[in-house]
Amino acid sequence: MTSAVEVTDLRITTADGTALVDGVSFAVADGGRLGIVGESGSGKSLTALAVLGLLPGGLTATGSVRVGGVEVVGASERTLRGIRGSAVAPVFQEPMTALDPLMRAGDQIAEPLRRHRGLRGQALRDAVREAVTDVALPDPDRVVRSFPWELSGGQRQRVAIAMALACRPRVLIADEPTTALDVTVQAQVLDLLDATVTERGTALLFISHDLSVVARTVDRVLVLEHGHAVEQGPVRDVIASPSHPYTQRLVGSARTLQDALDAGRGGTR
Repeated sequence: MTSAVEVTDLRITTADGTALVDGVSFAVADGGRLGIVGESGSGKSLTALAVLGLLPGGLTATGSVRVGGVEVVGASERTLRGIRGSAVAPVFQEPMTALDPLMRAGDQIAEPLRRHRGLRGQALRDAVREAVTDVALPDPDRVVRSFPWELSGGQRQRVAIAMALACRPRVLIADEPTTALDVTVQAQVLDLLDATVTERGTALLFISHDLSVVARTVDRVLVLEHGHAVEQGPVRDVIASPSHPYTQRLVGSARTLQDALDAGRGGTR
């Protein structure tokens, strides 16, 4: 059985050949949760974009990135459009930039359902309402009629999650999904992601600079430094006994790791 996502020797270079990500490999099974951590510039977000086939212009990926057995590196735009939103879907850091401010929330959730599942009419409206309900947004009828600027930050992020999960993708990429939220809303969104991927058996690729957030969310962790994978393993093992000096510094800078481990995924494995 293929992994939900499998990355082998991923290398991302600029036009002049400078490597921004160099030799990164990992795999995530259905229902698995991998956290990719590192400071700004470590290559974690570029790695996520490579999985989506969305690298910025001027950057080139080599190696292999397979999502549900489909090769992403070198794939045609038609192939990539076919898997984005259906096989793999993202939730980004700032929902106000991920959402179109001129489109109602319901219309934005409807777009992947229309494109990938071919829904129309009442079936489409019912699926949109179900997606909104699944992310625990109160008053779904009001939400689907609202523009993003009429919703709170936490509500906008839930709309973004509803969009990502609407077509039940095999892989969900969450790139710093709670950084822009206050602590209370952050916890609610993390709980929502946890419950949803558990219920659906979705593979989760969770990107963050914050080890304490990662510790409560994932089973395994991959540590990147300047585009290189310096450590990888079960989250509890890596945090309890980090072997690389860079990981040791990351762990040392986090204040609430043990509480996060006890409360989250690391404390259950």
